[in-house]
Amino acid sequence: MSVTSMRNYAEKRDFIRMKVNTSSILTDENSGRQYEGVCRDLSGNGMSIEVDQFFLTDTELNTVLPSNNAAFSSFDTTIRVLRCTEIGNDKFLMGAEIISLRE
Repeated sequence: MSVTSMRNYAEKRDFIRMKVNTSSILTDENSGRQYEGVCRDLSGNGMSIEVDQFFLTDTELNTVLPSNNAAFSSFDTTIRVLRCTEIGNDKFLMGAEIISLRE
């Protein structure tokens, strides 16, 4: 793929995806259950999280991405699951929309 065609493809997104590969904690407020995952990438309106649990589309979860720097607080969001696909070995990759930031 040429640089020009890569740029044209990238410009179709509203936000650039950043590879983060950081631990995350997900909480289902309805059940109170917590899950651990790894946030693989993050953008201005969504994230991809690798998890050991399958989540149904439209499930809402609270997420916490802890900060490794005392100068910065954790990144806390509420997300809506858009898709959850098995990637092997009882692992799933969840694509989610960030619907709000939590303080």
